[in-house]
Amino acid sequence: MSRVAVLADLILKHKALYYQGRPEISDSEFDKLEEELTRLDPDNYALKIVGTTTSASDKIKHDKKMLSLEKTYVLEDLLAWVGSEEVISTMKLDGVSCSLVYEKGRLVQAKTRGDGTFGENIMAKVMWINSIPKLIRPKNKIEVRGELFCDEESFFHLSSEMVSIGLDRPTSQRNIVAGLMGRKDNLEFCRYIKFMAFDYISDEKITKEEEKFQKLESCGFTIPEVGIHKDRKSIEHTIESAREFMSEGEYQIDGLVFTYNKMSHHEELGETSHHPRYKMAFKFQGESKTTKLKKIEWSVSRNGILTPVGEVEPVELSGAMISRVTLHNYGMVLQYNLKTGDEIEIIRSGEVIPKFLSVVKSSTNKFEIPERCPSCGEKVEINDIRIYCRNDKCPGKNKEVILNFIQKIGIEDLSGKRLEELMNAKLVSTIGDIYRLTAEDLMKIDKIKDKLSTKVIESIQKTKTVDLITFLSALGISGGAFNKCEKVVRAGFDSIDKIKNLTLEKLMSIESFAEKSATDFLSSLREKLPLIDELIECGFTFRVEETRETAITGKKICITGALTEKRSVIEDSIREGGGIVVSSVSKNTDILVTNETDPSSSKFKKALELKIKIISEEELMKLLK
Repeated sequence: MSRVAVLADLILKHKALYYQGRPEISDSEFDKLEEELTRLDPDNYALKIVGTTTSASDKIKHDKKMLSLEKTYVLEDLLAWVGSEEVISTMKLDGVSCSLVYEKGRLVQAKTRGDGTFGENIMAKVMWINSIPKLIRPKNKIEVRGELFCDEESFFHLSSEMVSIGLDRPTSQRNIVAGLMGRKDNLEFCRYIKFMAFDYISDEKITKEEEKFQKLESCGFTIPEVGIHKDRKSIEHTIESAREFMSEGEYQIDGLVFTYNKMSHHEELGETSHHPRYKMAFKFQGESKTTKLKKIEWSVSRNGILTPVGEVEPVELSGAMISRVTLHNYGMVLQYNLKTGDEIEIIRSGEVIPKFLSVVKSSTNKFEIPERCPSCGEKVEINDIRIYCRNDKCPGKNKEVILNFIQKIGIEDLSGKRLEELMNAKLVSTIGDIYRLTAEDLMKIDKIKDKLSTKVIESIQKTKTVDLITFLSALGISGGAFNKCEKVVRAGFDSIDKIKNLTLEKLMSIESFAEKSATDFLSSLREKLPLIDELIECGFTFRVEETRETAITGKKICITGALTEKRSVIEDSIREGGGIVVSSVSKNTDILVTNETDPSSSKFKKALELKIKIISEEELMKLLK
């Protein structure tokens, strides 16, 4: 962090403690922090926060109405709406919508959605929120819309702080955001709230929805992961990832938002009084019920985190009989003082794993947490909202690593139970061991006969010829979900040798990889290199899209503005010609493709500034020949 950011964080922290009557440093020490920040950044927002109360919120009219979204719960209906158009997807956060207005680069207004026409003034509260930039580079008037939310870790610390000063414990991550936006005191609690931006409104010429997210990122906003979809398979992958995130993610979502990428479609379709016709929310149908918690079981995940699962009195939810629910993590169990006998509310959305929502009635039983790993028996370590097993040889961790690979690579008929039996029989201890199994080995396992053993071996062998994206996503790389691995391969790193030679700089040039996510991905990938080599020795070969040698082979190419052909077709042509499609212009870009003659777009201006070659769509087609 820069010294300015460090000072701002320290000042906010100590202001909050001072307002609560719990100062940790003297007034003179605090004054020194403010004096230093004033010298370095006299307009910093942390210097402008005064007091911890606000008067009754006044209403502010939105320049453009903040509408709701049309929604569907049915995949076929979503696909019918998408048609043959290119669409953008983002996760639909379950929080409080917010509008931020910037003039001459400075935040001047912050308001909630309200009734869509008028919102509540929340400027005093937003000044506490670190993830909202108070100064941005563009100087024209800009409105940024997004979602205020509270992730699990922040909720844990916020709850603890509220209880420590005698306030009631908050009931849920979503409710606390709405509650804080309505409070007139203790505004310092808002520093636990986060903001994710999803819309950029200005008088700039923007031709694609995806460009809005590039602009938001360049202004310093956190954005949701953006997917660009051209076919059914891609949409289905994203929906499946969102289902997993609903159960395992660190903040709450209730679905996905799909938007036509072409801004011309937005203009043509327009809006109703209720919703824009160019956006569609895909939501997971949810149903909640009350049941009794009979037992809390802890299991260890492939990354060593102990995960609590609740065994409950069976109850029917969304057409299924539920007897087990996820309790999220240690922080959630501690937060709600969960124990056997508690009456709890649980929810199930679609086919997603049912999860705990709240305590309806607390029992008098004793609250307990594990001191040792349930798999290896080693002492565990509590770190914030999670409990970790640090034993690298823990069999439970190892089993989950292997099982994740089996499921992602697509080995059929090899269940978690069968894997456990193979591991207990000392036939499998690593992923590579799976590919050394014989039919005779499998027949040593109970209930596996000749016919089934042959079938399982055939299924194992079949996965040795696999596309590179699926292979990478199966390795369990940190931050290496299918769509992230797809972006890496599609960016030109389409062979094992290229993957092995990835650098941080190269990875950060790929869309959706900021410094932290790129560092985590690369560090984890390097740990997997011995496994990759082992699997290649076992006979793995990788399918990749065929490319041909052209004048753009190896060149990084960015596209901006309207084209005569569909952008997806142009991008595919570039990849087939050995080119690498990038989403933004930087010093590493080789070519900017545009049909514009007037340098109005930010990409065009930046390409001129960096002296990058600018060509038309027609010139690109000639190079591809």
